[in-house]
Amino acid sequence: MSILKTLFHKNTANINKEEFTMTNKDKAIALINTFATGDTEAAKNLLAEDYIQHNLAYSTGRDAFVGSVAYLASAPVKTTVRNIRAFEDGDKVFLQTVYNFAGAGEQVAFDIFRFDAEGRIAEHWDNLAAKADPNPSGHTQIDGTLEKRLVDCETTRQIVSGFVGDVLRGENPDKLTSYFDGDTYIQHNTGIADGLSGLGAALAALAKQGIQMIYNKTYMVLADGNYGLAVSEGTFGGTPTSYYDLFRVENGKIAEHWDVMETIAEKSTWQNQNGKF
Repeated sequence: MSILKTLFHKNTANINKEEFTMTNKDKAIALINTFATGDTEAAKNLLAEDYIQHNLAYSTGRDAFVGSVAYLASAPVKTTVRNIRAFEDGDKVFLQTVYNFAGAGEQVAFDIFRFDAEGRIAEHWDNLAAKADPNPSGHTQIDGTLEKRLVDCETTRQIVSGFVGDVLRGENPDKLTSYFDGDTYIQHNTGIADGLSGLGAALAALAKQGIQMIYNKTYMVLADGNYGLAVSEGTFGGTPTSYYDLFRVENGKIAEHWDVMETIAEKSTWQNQNGKF
């Protein structure tokens, strides 16, 4: 019997529970790793039966997820999974990961998993984008600071929420500079250089091409220590777009940013009706 099966088996009277305890982060990482291992039993044990899927390319429910694991296991090219960062906020875990599904090419993703009262994964949201070359400052989509500071996550949430509303949604754009320590700002967006100067130059270049990056609504702001992830909906160049923005906060200021933008699929192509958000 595998450890994961042991963890979730109902007859656990003879098991040393402390020895086999997994955190929610452990479980989330174990679940995404089933794409590489093909362990359908582990996936089934980790998921709630009524698992809700928001990736619009996949059907909803536990059986559909387990079926995807089995399908990838049968592919001639092995799937690879490399988790970069992992965070936890209440009943949710959010991950930054690089996937290569059956040799289709590397993708950078943010995944969010919600856990139910029994500790099983009950719901999932994500954003994915193709892995790109380094940006104008030489940063990739995944490199940068890994250390997490044990600070009040509610302060982080407040700062990130404020920036997303005031600046990205354009509610109080004059507050832009108040969120940064001068021009000190590390940027991992594939097309933008470091600093507020880099951000300004990129937005000016887009405007010159008649392209607008618009944030209309923010659905979630998750926080763990000095990291906050905002999930928003808007448009890019007029195309419906999902924005996932991860920020690192230092001394009350935004210090570093990673993101994944994904075009929201046409509704006629959706494999589930749960919606992107």
